[in-house]
Amino acid sequence: MRGSEFLRWVQGYAKAHGLPVEWRPDLGKGSHGLLILGARRTVVRNLRDELKTGTLRAMLKQLGLSRGELERR
Repeated sequence: MRGSEFLRWVQGYAKAHGLPVEWRPDLGKGSHGLLILGARRTVVRNLRDELKTGTLRAMLKQLGLSRGELERR
């Protein structure tokens, strides 16, 4: 999964559940940006690169989500 796909999934999840979501590419260094979902936040690296499994798992944990929740939306 690419970073941009992850961002779209989280935005769709937020819309379906009525949660505020904000993408702040200006709050990261280089190609990193901050993704805020409700009161939780995570850093997303380059949107064009593939996310490694451990990185994806850690980002989901920081947002309080599971991969299944994103895929079900």
